[in-house]
Amino acid sequence: MKKSILYILLFLFPLLLSAQEQFSVYFDTNKHELTKVEMASLNAWMDANKTSKILAINGYTDEDGTTGLNDTLAQRRVRYVFDIVKGKVKTREDFKTHSFGELHDMSAVKAENRKVTLYYLLEKDLAKENEILGIKEEPKPVVKKKAPINYPDRIILNDPRGGRHVIKLDVEFMQKVSSAKAGEKLEIKNLNFHLNTFAIVAESRPRLYELLHIMRANPKLKLKLLGHICCVNGDPRKLSYQRAKAVAMFLRKNGIERERVTFEGLGTTDPIYALPENNDEERAANRRVEVLVLENP
Repeated sequence: MKKSILYILLFLFPLLLSAQEQFSVYFDTNKHELTKVEMASLNAWMDANKTSKILAINGYTDEDGTTGLNDTLAQRRVRYVFDIVKGKVKTREDFKTHSFGELHDMSAVKAENRKVTLYYLLEKDLAKENEILGIKEEPKPVVKKKAPINYPDRIILNDPRGGRHVIKLDVEFMQKVSSAKAGEKLEIKNLNFHLNTFAIVAESRPRLYELLHIMRANPKLKLKLLGHICCVNGDPRKLSYQRAKAVAMFLRKNGIERERVTFEGLGTTDPIYALPENNDEERAANRRVEVLVLENP
């Protein structure tokens, strides 16, 4: 019998058997194949039980022959019947078979001992299947969804030279990163640098504060910043590395732990558009910094 077919001693559950339906087919002496009459009986049972569910199949023999040969014969009978009914009548995923051979309560009529018995439930009883079988259902784990974070849509920064600046934040981006699963990558849009440097332009400062708010609001979140450049193969000046590092250093200087934010420069190894790009839009798309979520419990 296939490894996936498990064995169980159904007589350990005598109280449960009374709640199940039973159907038996009978074999000739030392035979494991059904006669035409018994095959017709089995076919009629299958036609009448297309909506039923098989729980187990037991095989038996009479006392003729040795115990070992009888056990083998009972197994062959079970396998034979199983091959006929599988795919035609539903079975439990943990479908069970057992071959008793001659080790069962014998009937005085020999022919009644050479049989295979199917235990099954009618459609009307399927709703209480586990209850009938005495199976306690494991409670489904409660998956707690992270409560949405109410991020500010703007912040006010003091200018060292005097005055105050209102910076608008991208709340949608912050929520996307907060809810992202480990392995997801998100582009930090509109994060730009001065030409051929890793100095972030003033207009891109909101992107830094968005990341800072995200990290502060999600204390177990770990990110990796991935830097990319455009235009030429390779990265001899390690500009992609320096740009990713610049963003990471901003976060670290503002209190984010070193182990929560790492960085890597990928140069032009993972472009959105093939090199050389065809226009300024493609070059701008390739010249980017992405957020890779490492952990987000």
